[in-house]
Amino acid sequence: MKTVPIKVKGAILSVVILLMCLFIWHMATTQKVTPPPGVSTSSSEYSSLMGQGGSDPVQKTGFPTLTQMGETIYKQLSHPFYDNGPNDKGIGIQLAYSLARVALGFLLAMIVAIPFGFWIGMSPLAYEAFNPFIQILKPISPLAWMPIALYTIKDSAISGIFVIFICSIWPMLLNTAFGVANVRKELLNVAKTLEVSPLRKAFLVILPAAAPTILTGMRISMGIAWLVIVAAEMLVGGTGIGYFLWNEWNNLSLSSVIFAILLIGIVGMLLDTAFGKLQKAVSYAD
Repeated sequence: MKTVPIKVKGAILSVVILLMCLFIWHMATTQKVTPPPGVSTSSSEYSSLMGQGGSDPVQKTGFPTLTQMGETIYKQLSHPFYDNGPNDKGIGIQLAYSLARVALGFLLAMIVAIPFGFWIGMSPLAYEAFNPFIQILKPISPLAWMPIALYTIKDSAISGIFVIFICSIWPMLLNTAFGVANVRKELLNVAKTLEVSPLRKAFLVILPAAAPTILTGMRISMGIAWLVIVAAEMLVGGTGIGYFLWNEWNNLSLSSVIFAILLIGIVGMLLDTAFGKLQKAVSYAD
């Protein structure tokens, strides 16, 4: 008998875990109602007619049920791109704003981090000179930069992009420097023997060798950027998936809040998977 592949086993186990979680959710969001002692059937019928009770033996708790979640998901996904004004936009529009901010901030960080990382990776002196500043700035929470960004830029949308830039730059910078500094000496010696120019050596020797490490830094940066944009949009408001989540919470729509959380997780997983495939594409066996 042919052995079942490990991926198939993992997928089956994932489905089982999901069904168990949904069952627990269903059981936790409904509770049986038992009539108090001494209440007759006629009293129950009178209460039902007066709108004070009902014949439904199941009472919903404050947490949304699976049925309510299904209705919310259908409602949000059936018309994702409607626009009824500043505070009423479809989830597709909100998600597009967030992805655009992340993409722009991430692109700006790439433009700065990768060339700068190349330089300090190839120059031990530059690394020693800039490393103290990098180590001081790296642990600062990206949201700590938001007040300064709002004060100097005076635009909440651009401030959000700046926060994405500042949180994305450090993993890419450090991983690029590490990958460049740790290129195998044999490759560099061959390039030196063949008298390859510095520019050709950088693009044809060092970049392919350091590409897996650089992509690892980009993958980490994207995960942090997607994490931070939600918090940034909750602070500055306007548009975006973070603002949508906070606005739905203010509207006391808990099912929409949970839907937004699930959507954030799914989009984050897709972004990470895309960078994982890119990383695998540029990796090579020793």
